[in-house]
Amino acid sequence: MYFLIFVQKFILMIVYNVTLKVEHEVAPAWVNWMKTEHIADVLGTGLFTECRLCKLLEQDETDGVTYSAQYVSKSIEDYHTYIDQHAQQMRDKGNKLFGGKFVAFRSVMEII
Repeated sequence: MYFLIFVQKFILMIVYNVTLKVEHEVAPAWVNWMKTEHIADVLGTGLFTECRLCKLLEQDETDGVTYSAQYVSKSIEDYHTYIDQHAQQMRDKGNKLFGGKFVAFRSVMEII
């Protein structure tokens, strides 16, 4: 008796997570900009396949509202290409519009 063993190849994907605390006075405009421009610009590089924008709950909102933008990439190489070739330009756009009104923390994760 022969058994066929199928091995499922897992594709490891990368999540580039940007957590931001945005001041209350600009939060609605910032969310609108993210949803109508910035996310489309980042996805338009072709280096990420999707993005999820989340509002963190149960956070101290004294200084602002906390959001997380999670961009999914097919590989660490695509992520590095984004960082090397596009990230500064994208950050500059956000700083031009909302500079001094938010703080950002970035992390990179692997989906396992």
